[in-house]
Amino acid sequence: MPASSVPTSARLSAAGIDLPPVIFGTSALGNLYRAIEPEAKRAIVAACVTAHQASGHRVVLDSAGKYGAGLALSEIRRCLEELEVPPEAALISNKLGWRQVPLRGSEPQFEPGVWQGLDHDAEQCISAAGIRACYEQGCDLLGPYAPAMVSVHDPDEYLAAASDAADAQARWDDILAAYHELFALRDAGLVRAVGVGAKDWRVIERLVAAVPLDWVMLACSLTVHRHPPALLAFVARCHAQDIAVINSAVFHAGFLTGGSFYDYREPDSVVDADLFAWRAAFHALCADHAVDPAVACVRFGLDVAGAAAVALNTSRPERAASNLALGSTPVPAALWRDAQAAGLIAVQP
Repeated sequence: MPASSVPTSARLSAAGIDLPPVIFGTSALGNLYRAIEPEAKRAIVAACVTAHQASGHRVVLDSAGKYGAGLALSEIRRCLEELEVPPEAALISNKLGWRQVPLRGSEPQFEPGVWQGLDHDAEQCISAAGIRACYEQGCDLLGPYAPAMVSVHDPDEYLAAASDAADAQARWDDILAAYHELFALRDAGLVRAVGVGAKDWRVIERLVAAVPLDWVMLACSLTVHRHPPALLAFVARCHAQDIAVINSAVFHAGFLTGGSFYDYREPDSVVDADLFAWRAAFHALCADHAVDPAVACVRFGLDVAGAAAVALNTSRPERAASNLALGSTPVPAALWRDAQAAGLIAVQP
């Protein structure tokens, strides 16, 4: 894409849903890494609403029952209600597969150390009955802000937990049964689009071949740092099949822009020396071209052929507008040429 090109919106053709180039993730509302005060969460949601309205879109919030064991969903409802945002002015995506359950110890067990200040735990619940229960619980937590987009969340993790080949097949059958329920919801007009959210894009590719998805969300997969040729080809095929591709975690949990975590782990300066070296070279190249590394990360993730939108999270309200602007800030073509010549990227977006 030329440096002057600015994306406008992507459409989930079958569902008639228009997505802005940047949509807002809500893991921070579930107290990812740190607990956030209710007033600050309301300010985050207010900033997201304002930013999207200013760009001509209704606010789009991507969430999941896994985010804070349902806390993010209930906080979406609370914040939108306190801000007096009518349901029709908000589009919610709820990734299903994790159900809120009572806290069984002093802290949640589903992802120890990741979520802070929670009053509930979460358990993975992927099956026909399980996904229906997740959907109904999500609707209860969201109240009038019913999700228009739903998906199976983390089917890759569910499959990876198989004990043997027979268990793996049974788990795959569970996933297909869960989609049967989601398509029934779509056919009944209760949701408008069905997708998948996962970190392992190979599992997403397998699902696209098995069920008629409207959209897919790639997490930690298609980034300026990681973009294998086979994945790029798969994204292009999704585009050809009118399957919207939403790109998530394009900063690798913030590491690419200077953070301490890479894909939910803290890399070691010795063991992961190559990772730190790549980041240093990437930042130096961005500085040479006067480009914010965050802009380069987002525009690469958005400008790759077939990508429809990028999902960005923020725990700071002042970042909402600037995050939205990341999707429309041009990057000079020379940056991509030099990055490829230096071996930092395999292809130019």
